[in-house]
Amino acid sequence: MIRIVTRARLARLEDAARAATEQARQTSGAANEAFGRHVRELYAVTDRAERAEALSNEVRAMFARAMEGLSEAQQELLLKDIETRRLREELGRGPVKGETLTVLLHHGEPHAVYASREAAHADTATHGLPADHVWTPCDERPAAAFTWRCEAFVYHPETNGFHRAHTAVPRALGGAA
Repeated sequence: MIRIVTRARLARLEDAARAATEQARQTSGAANEAFGRHVRELYAVTDRAERAEALSNEVRAMFARAMEGLSEAQQELLLKDIETRRLREELGRGPVKGETLTVLLHHGEPHAVYASREAAHADTATHGLPADHVWTPCDERPAAAFTWRCEAFVYHPETNGFHRAHTAVPRALGGAA
């Protein structure tokens, strides 16, 4: 088949080709812009996902530390509960005949009461007395004459009280009658 192309037809075809080329160029530009937006969104979403993952790891680490702290606190609470029960039992039984308490005196005034002389001596170390201080028995001078002095008290059920373990021996007054 033979087709005769006229100038008008050729002009229309050229116009249609130009229009198609322009439309293809516009479509390609819109596609490039859409692709650019999608790539930027992909980068933004990836960045948010990476930050969320990092934050999640940080929260996991904080949670692990909190759980460790909770475990330690529970252990400490359990130990304190056991000690509290022991002390309550000890308190409930009351004092036993011959049980000794040590009173730490500071310049003759009671400072604290301890279950043992060693505990009283250790406490004086926290107040400036050397830990290796050699304790000697006190003489007949009054308690106020000593910076630190330990006095032992023994429980006597007959009187329902604690009394000094060592009483001062009265000395003879020279020549007075």
